[in-house]
Amino acid sequence: MKKMLPWLITILLAITLIAIVAVILYNSMMSGDATKDATGKAASSADKVKVVHLDADERVAVTSEITDIKTNLAGDDYIAVMGFAFQLDEKSTKEDFDKIKDIEIKPIIIRTLADITPEEINGSRGKDELCAKLLNLINPQLPDGKLVNVQVTDFIVTKL
Repeated sequence: MKKMLPWLITILLAITLIAIVAVILYNSMMSGDATKDATGKAASSADKVKVVHLDADERVAVTSEITDIKTNLAGDDYIAVMGFAFQLDEKSTKEDFDKIKDIEIKPIIIRTLADITPEEINGSRGKDELCAKLLNLINPQLPDGKLVNVQVTDFIVTKL
């Protein structure tokens, strides 16, 4: 019995480790809803938002702008000057957004642009991916409410 005990412990440990690995692999393979890319996350987040068509006055009441963001893009050879419009779900959310946009939102935008190359941001697909990434990064920073839409309003990229 003394000689068999180490073998039994080794076999039980191996079975336990195999079971744990199997459970982790099963969970990672079957998590089809948890998309990894920014566009997929934004699309799944947008599916949860109820679509309400707003007239022009209501849209202006829930939209905030950040203009003239100037920063280097990845590689330090290019500079971007951009402006964004952020549509929020309610007026109270817009008021909260306006209070924190210079101290929390603008740094998020600058950090995001610092990781992007000019080739990644060119074209409508690049701008859509940037807007989706910003939507996913800014929503957790809002105290209440949700950011519904991000649009690029100004866009200049030039070589230094």
